[in-house]
Amino acid sequence: MKKKNKIIAELGSVHDGKLYMVKRLIKSAAKAGADIIKFQMHIADEETLINAPSPSYFISENRYDYFKRTAFKFSDWKKIIKYCKLNKVDFLCSPFSEKAVNILEKLKVKSYKVPSGELTNLPLIKKLKKTKKHIYVSTGMSNWREIDLAVKILKNNFTLLQCSSIYPCPIEKAGLNVIKQFQDKYKCKFGFSDHTLGCSASFAAASIGATIIEKHFTLSKKMYGSDAKHSMEPDEFKFFTKTIKEIWKILENPVNKNDLKIYKSMKRIFEKSTVAKIDLKKNVKLNMSNITFKKPSDGIRAFDYKKVLGKKINKDIKKDTIIKKKYLI
Repeated sequence: MKKKNKIIAELGSVHDGKLYMVKRLIKSAAKAGADIIKFQMHIADEETLINAPSPSYFISENRYDYFKRTAFKFSDWKKIIKYCKLNKVDFLCSPFSEKAVNILEKLKVKSYKVPSGELTNLPLIKKLKKTKKHIYVSTGMSNWREIDLAVKILKNNFTLLQCSSIYPCPIEKAGLNVIKQFQDKYKCKFGFSDHTLGCSASFAAASIGATIIEKHFTLSKKMYGSDAKHSMEPDEFKFFTKTIKEIWKILENPVNKNDLKIYKSMKRIFEKSTVAKIDLKKNVKLNMSNITFKKPSDGIRAFDYKKVLGKKINKDIKKDTIIKKKYLI
């Protein structure tokens, strides 16, 4: 798999603000094949009003309070980044405010992720552009005009991710047609942020050229929070990453159909030669009534049978003898 191809394990808020849980998630996701572990940096006072509505799939806790409770300190983020390095995975984070960008810059992150809800936050997009870091952009709830404006600001050094901000996303709403449209319209790197419950959409995305695949990850679907029940557990994620990387490997190794060297032994065993159908006398003329075709292909191949028609043989030949070029006159 080329280095440009990456699988992102999105942890969302399944860690519930507990550092020990973050470490368990990082270790498990890395072991299951993730290349990048993605986090979300929520600073409640900077991004939401206290009475802002919650999504229908998570009403167990006030959103403002939830962000407050599950937020990490700067020292915690340093430990998280260090633990990602220890587990040989890249750290990635979505900032939901300009202050979050400032903090991530102090942490010297290598890249950023724009979540779908922030794509229309053009001041944030402008701030991220100034960092000169690579930016992954989810487009889950934006139309073409909104995407155009964000792309116009970013100009380059970004990856657009097709995404449908539905939790869970029905398979028929995955919108993989948009991936090709990204490529044609913006000539950019492109990928897929998958909110479906299964693997099919991501497998299909990889097969049509997506080089970044993102999927929510959890230790258990029964964990508390807004993301767990729509996420993949370790065993499922392991199968998910293994299959996607196999798809990428297939695509990166095209086969030359005219290069038959690897089939040399198989062709000898399974293809057929021209053979004597009956006992043949010297000088007899070969035709379709006195030749037939049998394995192995050690003589004149059935593919070349016309080359023997009308030719005479220079010796007596027994039935089932492979006819070779040296027997023809």
